[in-house]
Amino acid sequence: MTSLAILSLGSNLGERKQTLEAAIRQISKTKGIKLVNQSAIYESVALTDSGYDPEQPSYLNAVVQVETSLKPKVLLRVLNEIENDFGRIRLQRWAPRTLDIDIITFGYDLIETKNLIVPHPRAFERSFVLVPWLEIDPDATLPGRGRVSELVAELSDSVVVAK
Repeated sequence: MTSLAILSLGSNLGERKQTLEAAIRQISKTKGIKLVNQSAIYESVALTDSGYDPEQPSYLNAVVQVETSLKPKVLLRVLNEIENDFGRIRLQRWAPRTLDIDIITFGYDLIETKNLIVPHPRAFERSFVLVPWLEIDPDATLPGRGRVSELVAELSDSVVVAK
């Protein structure tokens, strides 16, 4: 049995574009994961614990849709390993990072454990997640929040397609 999942990727340290592209390739080559669709790469102001901070290095972001036979916790572990492969260091929450991969949705499952909450609890307020997601799925719905197109229309922050 497989589930469709939406994953959000971001990078604001190092070779950001190359990191995102390589991470997507690595995800697509992982046993039990099939890449269904991927967005363009977008640029956004860094989000910190105190809000958006233009003084921090900006992020490049992308969203991918995958079909997976992996269970949610196993998928999370695999994604964390990929982050580690790209030099992710977890010393401080909201810190700049070489790679961040979040599970935004996992089918229509509602998951709440110590290490994983799905749908992602803050996805509804992040244009760097919603805009790329809307690009690859114009009919997307964020469980518990509604149509992604309507959520995007309510946002005041913005992202731009990276050139």
